[in-house]
Amino acid sequence: MEITYNKYGDYYLPNLVVSTEGPTYGRFGRIRLKYLKEHRRATYINLKTSGDLTPHLNEIDREANEMLQLLIEQVAQAQGITEHMKAADQLAWVGAMNNTRNAAREVVLHNLVFQ
Repeated sequence: MEITYNKYGDYYLPNLVVSTEGPTYGRFGRIRLKYLKEHRRATYINLKTSGDLTPHLNEIDREANEMLQLLIEQVAQAQGITEHMKAADQLAWVGAMNNTRNAAREVVLHNLVFQ
């Protein structure tokens, strides 16, 4: 990495480029960011100073969402939560899907976000 300078009056100032890329991560990325700030301070600082924080959070968010969808589908299939159940008893279906979604979310948080 090479640093270039411009002369302004009697002073040389470095040409600094500010990244205009904003964060694009979602829910799990924000949870990971909060976790890093509060519990893994050295990792957070290293990622921040190297410029890898946003890509890291985007990757965690993408992986977490994929894992969540896969787990929800697998657990719903294993527990017999089907469209037939949805048509027959919507309230039971909603309760079962909420339980499945919450259990899958806990697994994702434990295995990906809080590591």
